[in-house]
Amino acid sequence: MLIVMQKDASGDQIAAVNEKIVALGLTAHAIPGAQRVAIGITGNQSGLLEPGLFSCLGGVQDVIRVSQPYKLVSREVKPDDTVIEVGGVKIGGGHFCVMAGPCSVESRDQVMRTAMHVREHGAHMLRGGAYKPRTSPYEFQGLKLEGLKLLAEAREKTGMPIITEVKDTATLAQVAEYADVLQIGARNMQNFSLLEALGELKKPVMLKRGPSATVREWLMAAEYIVARGNYQVILCERGIRTFETLTRNTLDLGILPILREMTHLPIVVDPSHGTGRVTAVTPMARAAAATHVDGIMVEVHPDPKTALSDGPQALTFPMFETLMREIRPIVKGGGQHFA
Repeated sequence: MLIVMQKDASGDQIAAVNEKIVALGLTAHAIPGAQRVAIGITGNQSGLLEPGLFSCLGGVQDVIRVSQPYKLVSREVKPDDTVIEVGGVKIGGGHFCVMAGPCSVESRDQVMRTAMHVREHGAHMLRGGAYKPRTSPYEFQGLKLEGLKLLAEAREKTGMPIITEVKDTATLAQVAEYADVLQIGARNMQNFSLLEALGELKKPVMLKRGPSATVREWLMAAEYIVARGNYQVILCERGIRTFETLTRNTLDLGILPILREMTHLPIVVDPSHGTGRVTAVTPMARAAAATHVDGIMVEVHPDPKTALSDGPQALTFPMFETLMREIRPIVKGGGQHFA
């Protein structure tokens, strides 16, 4: 349920609505908007909550039943786009953000060279894995704490915020100490204990779509985070598993305009994991930008042939320069601007 307040509603009137919600054993969520003040309600398991309980209160303009199961992330609750600001970089609301860097942090030289190059050519945020959940237990698992420290050093030298993956609740506090944005990988999309912990943390989160997840399952996973009070959630489309084997995944660009209609959360696309083939990354990045998403995440490496993880999908430095040169006019032509 959504309580829409009158534009001139007083602080006392808003507080009275919140108190009424809490008194009923429910949870109130402030929903900021450009044209209205609204309060979302969660915890109504029975679905029998009567609108009249709130419409009679002072300052209330309207009481709306929310039809979707993903209440707080839906457009019904918040028509305006959510804009998330991280270290001066805006994501959403017409701001286009480029996140670039190595799949895994391997050494100081590797991450510093990559960070300086992507920054010089227009990236806004540095990506890099310190904890790497891999399909095989024998593959490189990341430098862990050392990797986090190297990312922090790269942030200090370039000024770029960093985004890195958190793989479990045990290491969440450590990763959150260093990262500006916490990435939830596809395998963890429905790790509900981790999602709830992220909701309590109140730090920006990028939630990747699971390889076999429907859009509604993806949005429900985001709801787990938002329902705990963390409204800083970014969605990342990174491809789904289909019968096709020529690409690592099938990058589902067709759902992006529909997803935009369903949710106010920022949307980012990862064409590196979405294709697994370096020759497909730039074309799919261009295609994603044409759908007016809020950013892309791409993997860049000084020498992909020696990469300890995902070398076949990593852009070389010249390839990244080409991507940035080609994507800029598409973003601007769609009425967006770089963050």
